[in-house]
Amino acid sequence: MQLQVKGLSKKYYSGFLGNNVTDAVDDVSFEIKEGEIFGLVGGSGSGKTTVSKIVMGLLKPSAGGVFYNNRDLTKINNRQWYLLRKEIQMVFQHPQMTFNPRRNIYFACAEPIRLYKLAKNKTEEKAMVEHLIERVGLTKDQLKKYPHELSGGQAQRLSITRALCLQPKFIICDEPTSMLDVSVQAQILQLLKEIHDEFNITMLYISHDLEVIQSICDRVAVMKNGKIVEIGKTEEIFKNPQHHYTKQLLESALYI
Repeated sequence: MQLQVKGLSKKYYSGFLGNNVTDAVDDVSFEIKEGEIFGLVGGSGSGKTTVSKIVMGLLKPSAGGVFYNNRDLTKINNRQWYLLRKEIQMVFQHPQMTFNPRRNIYFACAEPIRLYKLAKNKTEEKAMVEHLIERVGLTKDQLKKYPHELSGGQAQRLSITRALCLQPKFIICDEPTSMLDVSVQAQILQLLKEIHDEFNITMLYISHDLEVIQSICDRVAVMKNGKIVEIGKTEEIFKNPQHHYTKQLLESALYI
């Protein structure tokens, strides 16, 4: 087992005395097997992105744990997280926001290589960047461009390149295609599938779109109001949903 989420909760307090409590995530548990693409699906405000941020160490939970190869990620320090970032990477919904607008594409790709000293010299660094940039469908001549000169699909490919630079074992994909048009969305999904198959990378794929989840995930958990209401193999969930909310999602034209 590569990742286990156990009894995860995240509460937010508001009001003058802090006595108004919102359960963004409420006692969520699931496990992701090595080499699996696991989907987390739900409507806006269901808690799926909060779960991803806790898994990634960007938020601290109110309760519960996240165990990566039996190590609780919620209890490690910044130095330990620094070492783990090589193994655990994230592809965000808005890739443009993750790049330095003043530096070119080459710098965006080379930055993680330099940070973790993965290349012996500039020549090796350049070769690594060019190999990965071409692997995700971009060209070497685009390395001189700046992030704002890229289309949405190109920016997401660049985001995937940055994640792959560190040769990760686990990637969290948080709505990576929701801002793209249908044709580009299909290309990015195909790229993620190819990367998964080629490198045997375990993935947590988060989306509000059941059609996307169906096309890429091995298993799926359905979230509503901070809770998981149904979990199982993707094919079984789509053919024979058990929870009324899952049935509602499948019947809704918004998710078809």
